This record gives sequence, structure tokens and C-alpha cells, in this order.
Amino acid sequence: MWVVCRVDDDRNAATNPKWVFAAIWLVFFLQGMGPGMWMPALTNILGSMGLREWVPWAFIVSPVCALVSPLIGGALADQRVPANRLFVWSSVVAALGLLAAFWVLAAGWHPLWFLGFLGVSSLAGGPAWGLLATVSMSHLRHGERTFPLVRVGATIGWIAGGLITSHLLRADTSALCGYASAGVRMTAAFAAMLLPLTLPLGRASSWKSRLGLDAFVLMKQRDHLVFFLVTALYSIPISALYMYAPELLKVLGDPRPTGTMTIAQVLEVVSMFALGAMMTRMRVKALLMWSLGLSVLRFALSATAGWTGMIGWHLGGIALHGMCYTFYFITAQIFLDRRVDPGMKGQAQGLLSMVSGGIGPLMGALVCGWLREHLVADGVHGWDAFWIVLSAMAALCFVVFGLFYRGRVKDPA
Repeated sequence: MWVVCRVDDDRNAATNPKWVFAAIWLVFFLQGMGPGMWMPALTNILGSMGLREWVPWAFIVSPVCALVSPLIGGALADQRVPANRLFVWSSVVAALGLLAAFWVLAAGWHPLWFLGFLGVSSLAGGPAWGLLATVSMSHLRHGERTFPLVRVGATIGWIAGGLITSHLLRADTSALCGYASAGVRMTAAFAAMLLPLTLPLGRASSWKSRLGLDAFVLMKQRDHLVFFLVTALYSIPISALYMYAPELLKVLGDPRPTGTMTIAQVLEVVSMFALGAMMTRMRVKALLMWSLGLSVLRFALSATAGWTGMIGWHLGGIALHGMCYTFYFITAQIFLDRRVDPGMKGQAQGLLSMVSGGIGPLMGALVCGWLREHLVADGVHGWDAFWIVLSAMAALCFVVFGLFYRGRVKDPA
């Protein structure tokens, strides 16, 4: 009887558009607040502890985990476990792992302990963004137009997290922000119990299906191949924002870089509200091209800051990042939801998470770490060369996508 009542409750919730919208928005808000508290601060935290050489490794852990968990999580959501319930349990484990990671860091244990627990958190939480996208697209009315409006909750949450870290906790160089983030992540798990039931629509036909490897069949289509390739390459310079933009802010004299980094999310909010309308008027290719083109300018602005020593140029680049990120990655999630069968949507979102949160950032951590080591002297000089190389990478993505992506002739988006 209890099971029947629980399922009925889920179904009733799913029929109430306002309730569904509010529940999904709340979970996105908390999901964004968690990493917003610690990720922009991590480089400065490790630096304050004399562990600056561990920064690239810290930013490698999550991408390595994202090579595995999003695909498996997407496959489970497609074939075996309701996506909303899978999100709850993955968030609980991710929160505990994050709490342990920052505890051992503050306790002075060897950094490998920190990386290990951070890996546990990343492995468990890797499917989260894809699972939330699956729940959203399954239950929101007019999903393509309303998804940006719930996804903006994560951006607002990230802003709140950064401001809390800098101005309330004053923890820009303290493990305290990691503890707070773990608490927020656990709260997100409890809030996710409000999400409507999202039943699996696919069926596993082999061990490859169970591991989510069927998603790679999407690569057989030319546009999908170009899209995923460019997404991986584009994620390389994007990684520098989280790794080294806060460091440059500190070099340029900003005492509260974590809070300042939320400028990007402010522009994300504005862009989210505009995206729904833009997708009804512009093709997907046009939106993605705009994002890649603006990214060339975005990194060039930070290069100018490194050359002139004027923080305003870097602030402009950080702000522009919010627009570029929204126009590319949120459009990408909607693009995949349009293009794949219902029984493959979770795996498609998992593949996107693997590429944008795994392969790309993994290469980004290695490449950006190498560039930081060889181009930036004494942490002060050479930032102009560092950022101009990343601008060139964004330009390469723009050219490759423009030349090889075709798009659907009759698809207005």
C-alpha cells in the first residue's frame, strides 16, 4: 500500500506544472551552490597551504571520474533506476566524500588523501547534472523553452555560494567553504525527494548497454561527431576559468576573488532568460557559433589584463564567460534532447557530461597546468601569453565547428 501511495504521489506531482517547476528549480539552485562555494577558491586554498603544485592534480580528479560515472548513471536512469531517486543517492555519497576531502586537507594529511576523497565525491556526483536534465526534459511543459528557466537556478546558486564563501564565511583560502559545500550538497539530496518520478524508458540488451556504451553510437552521425569533438576541445580553455582566473584576480589586487568570480554567473542569469526566446528564432549552429566566437574575445580580454595590469579587462572577460557558457552548454543539452530517442536520453546526457566534464576538463587541467608552469613567471608575469594561447584554442574550435557542422536543413533551431 505504501508503495502504491508513493507512486501516486509522484504522478500527482508530475501533473502539477508549478510544483514540478519549483521542485526542479530548487534542486538546481542547491546543485549549483555546492561547487560555487569551493571550486573557484580551490587554487587559492591550496596555495595558502603551500600546495600550489597540486592544483593541476586537484582539477584532474573530477574529469577522470567523469570519464566513467556519467555514462553509467545515464544508463541506469534509462534502463533500471528512476532518475530522480538515483540523483538522491548519488548526492548523499558525493556530499560525504566532499566533507571527508576537506577534513583531511585541513588536518594536514598528505594531499593524496584529499585527492582520493575528492575522487569519491566526483565519482558519485558525476551523473548529477545529466540526471537533472533528464528529469527536467521529461516533466517540464514546453521543455525547450522552460529548461533554461530552471537551469538558471543553478547559476543563481553558484552566485550565492561564491558570495557566501567570500563575504559571509570569509573562506577564500580556508577549508571551511568545503564543509559548507558538503552541507549544501546533502540538502540538495533531501530536496531531490520532491522531484517527480522519472521512470526508465529503455531496456538493457547487453553489457555494453548496462555500462552506457551504447551512447557512442551517436558518434556515427557527422554532426554529433563534430559537436562532441568541438565540445571536448572547447572545454580545455574553459577549464582555465576555474583553475587560474581567481589566481589572476588575486595577483591584480582583488582580496575576495571567489565572490568576484560570480560576475560570470550574473551574465549567465541574463543569458538564460534570453536563451529560450533565442532558440525559437535561431538555429542551433548559430547559437553555438556565437558562443565560440565570443569566447575568443573573452580570453583576449583576460590576456589584455595580464599585459596592462588593469583588473577591469579581466573582469570583462569573466563576465563574458557567463554568456559564452550558457549559449554553448545549455543549448547543447537541449540539442541532444531533440536528437535522441527517449530510451537513450539519459545516456546522451551522460555522454555530454563525460565529454564536457571529463575528457575536456582532463585535457584542460593538463594543458592549462603546463601553460601556467611554462608561461607565468613568479605567478605575476606572463599571464598575457597564457590567456592569448587559450584565445587561439577557442578560435580553432570556432573554425572547426563552422566548417564541418552541417545542421538540419528544416530544423529552425
